[in-house]
Amino acid sequence: MGMTMTQKILAHAAGLDKVVAGQLIEANLDLVLGNDITSPVAIKEMDKMKVNGVFDKDKIALVPDHFVPNKDIKSAEHCKCVREFARRNEITNYFEVGEMGIEHALLPEKGLTVAGDVIIGADSHTCTYGALGAFSTGVGSTDMAAGMATGKAWFKVPSAIKFVLTGKPSKWVSGKDVILHIIGMIGVDGALYKSMEFVGDGIANLSMDDRFTIANMAIEAGGKNGIFPVDALAESYMKEHSNRKYTIYEADEDAEYDETYTIDLSQLRPTVSFPHLPENTHTIDEIHEMDDIKIDQVVIGSCTNGRLDDLRIAAEILKGRKVQKGLRCIVIPATQKIYLQAMEEGLLRTFIEAGAVVSTPTCGPCLGGYMGILAEGERCVSTTNRNFVGRMGHVTSEIYLASPAVAAASAILGKIGCPCELA
Repeated sequence: MGMTMTQKILAHAAGLDKVVAGQLIEANLDLVLGNDITSPVAIKEMDKMKVNGVFDKDKIALVPDHFVPNKDIKSAEHCKCVREFARRNEITNYFEVGEMGIEHALLPEKGLTVAGDVIIGADSHTCTYGALGAFSTGVGSTDMAAGMATGKAWFKVPSAIKFVLTGKPSKWVSGKDVILHIIGMIGVDGALYKSMEFVGDGIANLSMDDRFTIANMAIEAGGKNGIFPVDALAESYMKEHSNRKYTIYEADEDAEYDETYTIDLSQLRPTVSFPHLPENTHTIDEIHEMDDIKIDQVVIGSCTNGRLDDLRIAAEILKGRKVQKGLRCIVIPATQKIYLQAMEEGLLRTFIEAGAVVSTPTCGPCLGGYMGILAEGERCVSTTNRNFVGRMGHVTSEIYLASPAVAAASAILGKIGCPCELA
C-alpha cells in the first residue's frame, strides 16, 4: 500500500522509507512557531528542562500577534517575556510590533514555510501552511518547548481523507465557503486526527489565499492537518517569497484513504456558519428563507481571511456604499505588508469612506481579546474561524462565520446577506 502526501513528508522527516497510519515516529522539525499567548508557557517549560539554548535559532519563529499592541499590563508582560527570550537566544525570526503580522499570514509571506517542511506551532491554526504542500500542525506549549530545545517532535502518523475538488466557483464563492461547506458536511469531528488532503482539477481555480483559508480551518473539522498538492501557482508563490529549497511530495496512486469526497465547486453557494459550532452551516439561499438576522458588528480579517484578496473583495463591495448606521465594521489587514499594499491600492480609503475602521494587524477580536469585543446579546458576522459560545465576548453574544464578501455585504445591509442583494 502506498503513502499519502502527509505520510511521505513524515517518513522523510523521521528518516524512514515508509510509515503507516497509527505508527509512532520521531520527526525532525523545520520550524517551531509560538505567539505571545503560548510562547511564555513554553519558555517556562524550557527553563525547567535546564537546556542550553535552542536547537537552531533560524528554525524558530516568535510572533506576538494576539494582544498587540499590548492591551493591558498582563499582555505587555507576556510580550516582554517572549522578547527577552528572543534576545537571549538570538532568534532570527522574531517579529515585533511594526514588522509583525498575524502569524499564519506572516510566515508564508516571509518565506519561512515551504513544501515538504514539517512545522509545529503552539497555535491550532498552524495547519495553514499545508496550502504550500507542507505538513504543519498545532501542538501544546510543552511540545513547543521540546521542539525548541531538541528540534524534534513525536507524532502518530495520521490516516487521511481525500477531498476531490472539481469545477470553478461562481462569483462571490471563495475558499471560506469551500471549507465551511466541508465542515458542515462532515462535522467538527469528521476528520479527527486525520490528514485532510485536497486534490482535483478544481484546485487550479482556487487562489493561494483561498488555499490558505481552507488549510487554516482543517482543525475546525478536527483534522491533524490540511494539505494541497504543489502546482505551478504554489511554486510561483514560494519562489516569490522564499529563497529556501523545497521538496514536492505527491500521494501514491495506491495510497489509502479512510473516505473520499467529491465536491463540485461550481455548485457551492455563499455559506454561513451559525452559532455555536462551525458545522452549523446554512447557504445564503437558506438564509433568505429565514427572518432577517440583524447584526451589530462585522469583522473582516484574522489568520483565516485577512489577506490581500480578502480585502480587495470586501472593498469591491463597500466602495461607494455605507456601513449600516449603528453597526461597527472592523477591518484588520493580516500583515504590515498587506496593510501597505491595501493603502497603496486605495482599499483603506474605501473602508474608511464606507464607515469602517481599519486596525493594525492583530488577532484581537477573533479570540475575544480586544479590538471588537461583543456585549450581551450582540451578533457579529466575522471572517474568523471559530464561533464557540463566548468566543468573541459575552456568553450570550452570537458569531456568524462567513467570507469577506458576505461580511462586507452584511455590513451594508445591517443583516446577514450577500452582495447579490445590493443594488
